Amino acid sequence: MTHEKMKNRFHLAKIAQEALLSRGLRTEISKEAMKQVESMQELEIVIHDHTRDQRHLLWCSIDNDDSMDLDQLTVSMRDHNNRHHILVAIADVDAYVKKNSAIDEQAKSNTTTVYTSAQVFSMLPEKLSHGLTSLNPGVDRWALVCDMVFDTQGALEGFEIYLSCVKNHCKLAYDAVSDWLEGHQVLPLPAQHVPGMEDQLRVQDATAQKLRHLRHLQGSLEFETFQPIAQFEGGTIMGLTLQPHNRARQLIEEFMIAANGCTSRFLASHQGASLRRVVRSPEKWMRIVDLAHHYGSSLPNEPDAKALELFLSEQRKKDPLRFPDLSLVIVKLMGRGEYVVERHDQKAIGHFGLAVKDYTHSTAPNRRYPDLITLRQIKAILNCEPSPYSLSELEELALHCSSQEDAAQKAERQMRKCDAAMLLYSRVGQYFDGLITGVNDKGSWVRIFSPPAEGRLIGPLPALKVGQKVRVKLISTHVEKGFIDFVVTHG
Repeated sequence: MTHEKMKNRFHLAKIAQEALLSRGLRTEISKEAMKQVESMQELEIVIHDHTRDQRHLLWCSIDNDDSMDLDQLTVSMRDHNNRHHILVAIADVDAYVKKNSAIDEQAKSNTTTVYTSAQVFSMLPEKLSHGLTSLNPGVDRWALVCDMVFDTQGALEGFEIYLSCVKNHCKLAYDAVSDWLEGHQVLPLPAQHVPGMEDQLRVQDATAQKLRHLRHLQGSLEFETFQPIAQFEGGTIMGLTLQPHNRARQLIEEFMIAANGCTSRFLASHQGASLRRVVRSPEKWMRIVDLAHHYGSSLPNEPDAKALELFLSEQRKKDPLRFPDLSLVIVKLMGRGEYVVERHDQKAIGHFGLAVKDYTHSTAPNRRYPDLITLRQIKAILNCEPSPYSLSELEELALHCSSQEDAAQKAERQMRKCDAAMLLYSRVGQYFDGLITGVNDKGSWVRIFSPPAEGRLIGPLPALKVGQKVRVKLISTHVEKGFIDFVVTHG
């Protein structure tokens, strides 16, 4: 295969399609769903007694640079009692995507949008997710609003959920907002054109940091994952970059976690069953204890999120270079997240990693099917209607969504490896500096620094230990399988 073809984005897209299909995921929108969406038009906005009109508020979206499927908006405001509110508006996807329709069946198939560098496989047809159900700037949209009241320390005092008409006044991107918040750049241009938006963003940022501080006091875990993103120029892959977990991402993350907790409690307060997002207390906790001991730290014998977060925080400060590898090991030992059905009278399993007991996914219905399920349940309560889902339906959906999300994540991980293999294809024979990330019966692994990529070590190996710096030579790559092979030249 020629070097030019190996760097062709189309080739990566074909590999991505095969990666999805091999895991039982769809790569195309069904003909029935496309036929249904073709006839759809903008819904007329008519404000009723049970809905609100909040188009005048300074709503904004903050997302990735290239995001077109905008699921949520945020705004800060003071009420007549001078209480501080943070409002999260969630796109009313259900207004267009009705349960058991052809489009709904399409969304339920994969249950999530699958993101790869060469191609995005949308859960919904783009006419919806990029258009009719996206909270795009300058257009009126129906949304489910989670209206939260916080005290001066960032503690939640109360919340309300209702349907409202909203308008996005400013579409912003994470990196540009973060650079401004940290004093590296000027206020992003779209925000400069909206009077009052600068103050909005500063208030939202200050509130988010308070929420973040409180969560960490409760033992919320903060990892640093190794997920390089491919950079293209036209159809050619030019590099890999690591996405920083910057201040703007923290802002949105905190508000979404808070809103997801409120929607979860709202459903429980109405004595219904809900689809919860859980991460159980680690069954392999003693292996985490042993790992911490290897680093010279002690953890209690029973799962303790606060103690684990303190250990992680210390290691991040002590050895930031190796922290992503430690994060990955602990994430694997903790086990993956899953969807379960919980009734209001059951003891909540909770989300160990976030250190919260009440948590569901509700803020991204354009991209995740569980969020659409939650949206429908909440709307039914607001409209005094019976739940659209039976307990048995929810239990079946919980298993299905967990399985499909797992398949999607595996496909995305495979494609990140394929991206790296394609970028390095033309660099066989070159030398790189790296860190040993794994040594076990299955093999030894190295993470090189530039470009950020991981591969296998082959041939005769010296005695190696995890975290050791090495100099390696690239021997071969296999783009379709995502294989990258190195040999150690010296430690």
